[in-house]
Amino acid sequence: MDIRKVKKLIELLQASDIAEIEIREGEDSVRITRAATAVPAPVVYATAPATAAPLPLAPVASGTKEEDTVAATPATKGNVVQSPMVGTFYRSPSPSSPPFVEVGQHVKVGDVVCVVEAMKMMNQIEADHAGVVGAILVQDGEPVEFDQPLITIV
Repeated sequence: MDIRKVKKLIELLQASDIAEIEIREGEDSVRITRAATAVPAPVVYATAPATAAPLPLAPVASGTKEEDTVAATPATKGNVVQSPMVGTFYRSPSPSSPPFVEVGQHVKVGDVVCVVEAMKMMNQIEADHAGVVGAILVQDGEPVEFDQPLITIV
């Protein structure tokens, strides 16, 4: 690949908000990435005081007895890690990898607890509080909305 093309790619990267670019020409390939300080980290929001009651999910019947019927409501005790964007929730970095966290696991501030994919970009979501994972409120691969509760840390 011609060095002039590489220089043009660097100028293109500097002139835009793009964090990374990769170009392939035949067997040649070039990947140019901005420095880590230029890429803002995803923001993890703390919970705001709830003004409205959360909507209960449909009851799930596991048997014929009335006491076997459970109304599933999200556990919101503790600090709630919310989605900073609209996207798809993933518990692990890849389908063959173990989940970032499990219920009952201790986490520190800054530990990655999940990933939200938005526009083909994998955004790592970090714990904003130290504690124990109390509940994982979203199923792996489910779409999430902005400010939707994802995980509780107690």
